[in-house]
Amino acid sequence: MGNVLVNFSHEKMCRNIASLCGWDYERTRTFLLDDGRQWRLERGEITEEQFHAEFCEASGACLDIDRLRHAAADIFWLNESIVPVLHELKAAGQRLVLLSNTSITHIQFIERHYTVLDLMDDRVTSFEAGALKPESRIFEVALEKAQCAPEECFYTDDIAAYINKALTFGIHARLFTTTESLRQSLKELSVL
Repeated sequence: MGNVLVNFSHEKMCRNIASLCGWDYERTRTFLLDDGRQWRLERGEITEEQFHAEFCEASGACLDIDRLRHAAADIFWLNESIVPVLHELKAAGQRLVLLSNTSITHIQFIERHYTVLDLMDDRVTSFEAGALKPESRIFEVALEKAQCAPEECFYTDDIAAYINKALTFGIHARLFTTTESLRQSLKELSVL
């Protein structure tokens, strides 16, 4: 999802949250990313409420949870060039399954602000699967949801390690760089 369907900025997330509690960017980045809290949230190891409690305790700023959610999630903007490709895939009868490292906070924000996820037939999120890409478990869940053999699947991502993992499952996978290169890959594989 990230940097394919929607673009995002962890830097903006850190700045948004820093502005709520008076921390500087580096301290916020350490709390969120370097100490692994964001990844624990994306893995489903902690809830939004637990994340909020940890934030309030660490920062001394007990904010309304909805303000924290908004600051953490107002970091996305739609990759508008991908939407026509998704419509073409749907028109061609292709089943679309989202596979994403994400949190409940982020996916709900995207659902409220964009319609791109409405084009998906199913989805596999890291917080629901209890695993992050490139771990095998999340790809296993994705193959179950795809309802077809690995060699009948196509996967794209902007992170090479995730592409390499998909290839080990026998999935056709290509590194996402631009929508036009994605379109070309889909044509080469006779998907479009």
